[in-house]
This record gives sequence, C-alpha cells and structure tokens, in this order.
Amino acid sequence: MRRITLWLASTATTLVLLFSYHTSTSSGTTTSISSPANGGSVAAAGSSSGPSSDSSPTSGSSSGSSSGSSSGSGSSSGSTQSSTKTYTGAAASTRFGDVQVKITVANGKVTAATVTQVPWRDHRDQEINSQAVPILNEEAVSAQSAHIDMVSGASYTSQGYAQSLQSALDQAGL
Repeated sequence: MRRITLWLASTATTLVLLFSYHTSTSSGTTTSISSPANGGSVAAAGSSSGPSSDSSPTSGSSSGSSSGSSSGSGSSSGSTQSSTKTYTGAAASTRFGDVQVKITVANGKVTAATVTQVPWRDHRDQEINSQAVPILNEEAVSAQSAHIDMVSGASYTSQGYAQSLQSALDQAGL
C-alpha cells in the first residue's frame, strides 16, 4: 500500500510539473527595453518558429514585417542651421528573426543608431540582444559606416544589424 501511494504521489507531481512548464509560444508581441548605452529603446515584434539563440545549429523560419521606409524631420539649433534626419534601414532577415536599424544623421554624420526590430521571442534572445544591441549602436556611431565589429555570441544579430545599417546609410547617401 505504501508503494502504491508513493507511486501515485510521484506520478501526480510529475504531471503537475510537466503541465505547468511554460514554453515560448508568444506571437505578435512587442517588447521594449531601455538601452543603457544611448538612452534609446529596443523593440522587437513578430512571431517565429524554430530555435531562438544565435548559437543553435538548427534553423528556424521567421515571419515579420519589413518596412524599409525612411522618415526625415528637420530641426534647427541656435544660430547655426543644422538638418537632422532619421533613416530606417530595410529589415534584414536572419536565422532567428528580422533586424532593423534606424539612424539619425546631422550634418552628414551619424549621431545615433537605434534598433527598431530585433529577435525578442524568448529569454535567450532577450539575453543576447540586450547585451549586443547597445554595443552595435555604439559601433555604428563611432565607425560612421556599416563596417562594424561583430559582437561575440550574437553573430546573426550582428550580421543583420550591419545589413540594415548599410541600407539606412544608403538612404542617407553616406
């Protein structure tokens, strides 16, 4: 009788643990975090199936929106007339989702770079991209080109970032 009770209790516990395990099945969600490097934000949207870390050997497919539009807004400061415009690069499809970059250009120089779209489906994506994106943003501003250093552990994100950044730079004529 004691064995049967122990077996039932362990089976019930196993079933409860199995059914209470939450998997990443969110789709179409948008998440924003603050980027400590430049005060900007990282937003991720879209749904995807398959693996979600840059180091996984299997491939996944992603679906999301890719808008390659640019928007410009002029502003003037003090006695000098400076034109500040923003350009949004085309979304670059990577193995784990789309990456899209927006740059701000003033007087022919990139003054800021922010990510408008990046894979953000699960904890691993969030961990990788929350560390990689601020570094990539700083690299883009300091390099003033799409020839930026890759971030170790975020190679797919880095490649997609460079592609989208080049698209934005092309729109800006830089």
